[in-house]
Amino acid sequence: MWSEGTITCPATGNNYKYWVKHYEEGSHFGIDGGKISKLTIRKVGETRDLVNYDRGWDIEPSGELKAVYAIILQKYN
Repeated sequence: MWSEGTITCPATGNNYKYWVKHYEEGSHFGIDGGKISKLTIRKVGETRDLVNYDRGWDIEPSGELKAVYAIILQKYN
């Protein structure tokens, strides 16, 4: 199932848009064996991917995006 939403970074107040493909069960394709198989995070209003996971990391979260990523993991993984 695909889900999307917007998260405000608790540390900075910046807004980020995310798209996540997740399943009912975890798998070896998921993040840390979890339910998320695809994840993209972008700053609202921008087109550049800041985080990207597609059955493996293309762009890992860093800096304030770690907090946004943690919120997504808690909700979907």
